[in-house]
Order: sequence, then C-alpha cells, then structure tokens
Amino acid sequence: MRDSFNKMIGRTRYVVFRLFLHLGGGEVAPILGVLNSAGRDAIDADGDLEVLGQALVELSETLLQYDDYWLSAANEGDVFWNEGEAGDYVNELFTDSAQRYLSEPDYSSASGFNEPLSVPVTRNVIVMITVAYEGEVTQLETDLSNVQAIKEGLKALINLHYSHKLRAVQVHFSPAQLGDELTSDQLLEYYPELVPL
Repeated sequence: MRDSFNKMIGRTRYVVFRLFLHLGGGEVAPILGVLNSAGRDAIDADGDLEVLGQALVELSETLLQYDDYWLSAANEGDVFWNEGEAGDYVNELFTDSAQRYLSEPDYSSASGFNEPLSVPVTRNVIVMITVAYEGEVTQLETDLSNVQAIKEGLKALINLHYSHKLRAVQVHFSPAQLGDELTSDQLLEYYPELVPL
C-alpha cells in the first residue's frame, strides 16, 4: 500500500540488493583473474558508474558461464524512497562485505619474480555483488535460492547497466588474493547465510 502511494505521488523507488554466490571445484580459480581485473578497473575508474556497470556486465556474463560450479547462494535487499537512506544501506553492506574473511585484495603489492610459482588451487570462491538501482526489478526482488532464479537475476543486473538504472555497484570476493584458500569450515563460519543450490 505504501509503495503504491509513493509511486502515485511520483517518488523515486530505490532498491539496494546483495547477492552471495559460492562457486566450488578445481576449475573455479580462473574466475579470480576476472574479479581482480574488474577490481583494478574499478579503482582506475575512480567510481565512474559507466565503467563499474560494464565490469558488472562482464562479471555477470562470466558467472553465467560458470553455472556448473555454483554450489550455494543467498541474497538480501531493501526498498527505499529516500536516496540518502539507500546510500546508507549501500555503505552498510559494503562494510559488511569488506569485513568478510579473505575479501580484501591487495592491489598495491607487486608480485615478486623470485617467489615460487607453486600456489594452492582455490577450490572455493565467494562472490558478493551489491548494487543500488532505481525502479523495480522482480528478478532481483525475490528469493534467489535456485539456479534458474540466479540466472535470471544475473541477466537482470546486465539489463540494469544498459538501461542506466544503476546507482551504485560494489563487488567483493573471497579469497581475494592468489594463493589464499577458503576452506569449507571457513565458508560455514564467515558466510552462514549461504543456502545450498
């Protein structure tokens, strides 16, 4: 009822949405390269929403290609009629995602040429995507606890970029650095909201 009233008086509807997607198996390590590349591009872009949206498109397309490796997921979000409140919630989710285990990459360190090339194979990767957008997107404003719903949600994220409805984009991932490992026990401890697919 309140949504209808706010629409009727012409107020802008903002949605803040976060998706957790857990990929598992010996073949998921290459996705870390895509994530790190997108992270570097985002830093270089200094918050340019067009660049961030394009990185989100590339990440969503990559995740859709890796759907055989999706093991668990979770999503959350809220609707706001005030841009400031939506921004506060984006910041809250950003802080929460950044504090998760192994989710802070170190883009400043140069890789040492004298270091051994042997690193453990990453078998678990968590991707946390947070977006804020204007309008209503039913594919994102539902329970994404099955593979088909996540596919529709990722496609909706791509469409949000091309329809210029995105207002914020943030991506965190764990492990964020090559050589770090995320064990099954750490998944349970630091990402308890995940639901098996």
